[in-house]
Order: sequence, then structure tokens, then C-alpha cells
Amino acid sequence: MPITKRALCVSPSLTLAITAKAKKMKAEGINVIGFGAGEPDFNTPDFIIDAAKEALDKGKTKYTPSSGLPELRKAICEKLKKDNGLTYNPSQIIVSNGAKHSLYNAIQAIIEEGDEVIIPAPFWLSYPELVKLAGGVPVIVDCADTNFKLTAEKLKKAITSKTKMLIINSPSNPTGAVYTKDELYSLAKVIEDSDIFVLSDEIYEKLVYGGAQHISIATYSPKLYEKTIVVNGMSKSYSMTGWRIGYLACEEKLAKAIDGMQSHATSNPNTISQWASIAALNNGASFIEKMQKTFDERRKYMFQRLKNMQYIDCPEPKGAFYVFVNVKELFNRKFKGELIENCLKLTELLLENVQVAVVPGNAFGADSYIRLSYAISMEEIKEGLDRIEKFISMTE
Repeated sequence: MPITKRALCVSPSLTLAITAKAKKMKAEGINVIGFGAGEPDFNTPDFIIDAAKEALDKGKTKYTPSSGLPELRKAICEKLKKDNGLTYNPSQIIVSNGAKHSLYNAIQAIIEEGDEVIIPAPFWLSYPELVKLAGGVPVIVDCADTNFKLTAEKLKKAITSKTKMLIINSPSNPTGAVYTKDELYSLAKVIEDSDIFVLSDEIYEKLVYGGAQHISIATYSPKLYEKTIVVNGMSKSYSMTGWRIGYLACEEKLAKAIDGMQSHATSNPNTISQWASIAALNNGASFIEKMQKTFDERRKYMFQRLKNMQYIDCPEPKGAFYVFVNVKELFNRKFKGELIENCLKLTELLLENVQVAVVPGNAFGADSYIRLSYAISMEEIKEGLDRIEKFISMTE
């Protein structure tokens, strides 16, 4: 059976592959410490689960409008106004099957065959694949030397006559980097003078630490507001990854086009999850505060431990729940006679020899790094870091 070029051009997710291998080992009774988690280890709060049960009990199980429940879109507008200083009408909100689906919809609605999309690296691994699925061309800009953040100078150099979009992710997966207001606004000035859109992935906005503050680039000016598609969702802030509710906010004409696409692709997002999401948005502040505090404690501990280890360098993350570790000095060293050629080989050796699962940085466009998540218990973090330290001490 023939397969389309767009399907064949997509690379499989390395994070899912590593997670699957670690889970298989665990199922075989092997004590694996998994630092690959891309979701909070907290259970969804009871009040959200209760709202879903109530929806079921009241028979709220039918189709909703393809763009989402009016009540949910209204609650999202209120959230965006309160938290981000952005004013939208419900008609500008499209609720989808997770933030990834929202990103997919936005890219499909804007990118034509051959259009270029600027993606700062390190990047979340799905961005280039989503662009390729739309027939676009990912233009990767290495930002490792600028604290993992795109600068106005680098943006200017990357823009060509074919550039259609810039993807910004703050706080960042995989680096934990958070753009300051000044950094975002310097990019905004360049964008205002260019005919490009901004896709702003803000899914980790509630998870910031050490005085960092989340700012949406759409707040810069009315012109940037019109050119920006803001993407967010329920997964990270409310520990609702499996509920699959994300949303985007954008200019009304674009929202209408995306709604039309979604109506044919997936109909509406899960109805019960939508009712639960309303409860989350209205009553979730105390849960977020508790989760953020716990993540911050783990972040501080992990950063200090890694910072003091030999042969690695660990920039301090300011957001999300990841630490992005430079392991280049370990390359060309040996572990039990095996050469550590690159981050992928290091990942394999860690899993096979000390039963620690991490994600290789080449999945994120950064070959000299590995990603560790602190969305696991403090006990597992301590044990996992002990194993990594032991592993490093045995290299030669």
C-alpha cells in the first residue's frame, strides 16, 4: 500500500520510545528510575473528577459545538483576561483534543507547501514534525549559546521571503527557559516589521520559579495580538494530561477557519472533559500553587546535585519541570570499555547499566544534552541522581 510523503517524513517520538522501553523493564521487575516523564505525577484534583462525574450523572454526554462548550470558551476568555491581560471573545477560542491538537490546527490553517517556520532550538520535538505534516519547512535556529532563547538578532537573520511563522515556547520544554518581558518584546519589534505569524505555546505558564514571570508575546501591541495564536491547555497546570483538552486563541477569521477544519477532523473535544475543565479553570488556583511549590523544591534539589557532578554542566531552569543537562564532556569517555559517542549512546548505557531513563537531547535538536524531568517523587530523584553520579565516576 502506498504511503504519502507527509506521513513518511515524520520521525517517531524518542520520548515515547524511551518511556516505553523503561516501562517494559519495570514490567519485567527491573527497578528503573524514569526521568523521562512529560506529565505531572500528581493525580487530577478530586474537585475536577467530581465535576466529570456530575456531568455523567446529568447526562451531559452528547456532542458539543465543534469549537467547544460556550461555557468553557467563556471561562477561557476570563482566564486569559485575568492571567495574561489578553481580551478575547468566545468566538476567538477553539477548544481541541489537547494543546498538541491546537498546535496542529494552527499550523495546518496557516502553513502552505514550502512555507518556512522558524523554530528556536532546543525545541519540543513535535514542532518540526507538525510543520512537515503541513508541507512546511522547519528552519531550526540554534540558541544554545544565548541561554536557550531566541534573540532579535538571530530572528532577523533567520527570516526570509518564505518565512510564514515563528514558534515560541515559554516556559520551554525541554530547557525550562523562560523569556523575560524585554526578551519577548525585542522579538515582537522584529515581528511587527515582518509578514509572519507567531505561534505561542504557553502550556507551562503556571510552572515558573525563582522570581520568573510568564508573559505572553501577544500583549506587546494590537498588531502582535492580531498576528499571534496563543496555545494553552489543561494538561500541565491541572494534571489533566489524559483528559485531552487544549485550546487556542486568535484573530476571529482564523478561528472560524480552524473551527471548520476541526468540525470535519474530530468533531468536538471530549464533552465530559470539557465540563471538568470549567471546574478546573474556576477553582484550580490552590492546586496549582501546591503543585508549583513541590516542583520548585525538586527543581532546586536536582539543579544543585547536577551542578556539582563531574563532566556535566547544568543551566538553572526557571520553568516547566525539566532540567536540560550538557553532557558533552562525557563524550569520548568509556564506561566498562564502551565508548560514549553521543547523547543517544549515553542514554542507552544509563538505562542498561544503572537503570536510569533519560531523554537524549538530539530529540530536541541539541546533540550535547540530555533531558531529565522532575515530575517524579523526591525519593526517585535522589536515587536516580545517585545512580547517575555513580555511573559518571566509573567512566574513564
